[in-house]
Amino acid sequence: MRVIEQILDLARWAPSGDNTQPWRFEILADDHVLIHGFDTRHDCVYDLEGHASQLAHGALLETLRIAASAHGFRTEVSRRPDTPDTHLLYDVHLVEDASTGPDPLLPFIKTRTVQRRPMGGKRLSAEEKRILEAAAHPFRVRWFETLPERWSIARLNFANAKIRLTIREAYEVHKRVIEWGARFSEDRIPEAAVGVDPITARVMQWVMYSWQRVEFFNKWFAGTLGPRIQLDLIPGVACSAHACLVAQVPQPSIEGRIAAGAAVQRFWLTCERLGLQHQPEMTPLIFNHYVRNRIRFTDTESALALSQTLDAALTDEQGTSDIRVASWLCRIGRPKPAAGRSLRKSLAALAEIRDH
Repeated sequence: MRVIEQILDLARWAPSGDNTQPWRFEILADDHVLIHGFDTRHDCVYDLEGHASQLAHGALLETLRIAASAHGFRTEVSRRPDTPDTHLLYDVHLVEDASTGPDPLLPFIKTRTVQRRPMGGKRLSAEEKRILEAAAHPFRVRWFETLPERWSIARLNFANAKIRLTIREAYEVHKRVIEWGARFSEDRIPEAAVGVDPITARVMQWVMYSWQRVEFFNKWFAGTLGPRIQLDLIPGVACSAHACLVAQVPQPSIEGRIAAGAAVQRFWLTCERLGLQHQPEMTPLIFNHYVRNRIRFTDTESALALSQTLDAALTDEQGTSDIRVASWLCRIGRPKPAAGRSLRKSLAALAEIRDH
């Protein structure tokens, strides 16, 4: 395997929403790859403007940079102009650099994962926070650590979960991305990584067979309550802290989101390096953005009304107004081994090689 293929084979482990892997690699030369960056706006309510996928592109480019350092290369990245948002093109050149050594985050690219279940709640040390804040630079990290602060974010996620579990647009995404009965999955989320107990998983699988079942279960059996408690409320309290990454100067642009994705990946890999676990909590940010920008993301009027209420609830009381402008929201905790994880498509499935 050529060096550029070894680098891409490691870079493909970058995170993406629901393990969608919205990229393909076109290898043009031994030192040049063209990355085709796609988005999922056509079938994902969490990515209606392609912003979530652009964050993932940034994480991929940062992972590629780290992977290249193992071979003494730095990367030079340029985005081709005048390409549609739905198909962004990134030229990446590998430049041999004697001053480039292996990045300390290299060993954690493959081991980095998510943990949707409750985590150990021992507080982060001042040194751990300092290291994480340095990794996120130039983004500022806002911490929610005390029990009242964690409870505040847990309730926010619990309320937002009611939206995502009662709208058909989200149901179509969830039905497609969960691989039931699996511990690992190359292109979806395996059941073992969803974060619910086996009984709840069996109920969810049965209910999610059709939207009609979902509506019936939600109406007559409080169908959202169990998953919201297991996935949002309890884990939201049982963690060391919640953190949101905020740009020093808001940059609502493709470049700004790419930079945010790179910072998120450094932050996430640094969690792994410190022996901490990390779980994204992006639904409140996504729905709040839709509300503020008057994007009608569902035909369910009750969900739209609830999203307006939740937007109004983001006040300065616990510093949660930072969430309005945050690029990333997550929770962090002490290790509890995850039962399963998402894998990745093979490099052969993601790459096209040109012969010159």
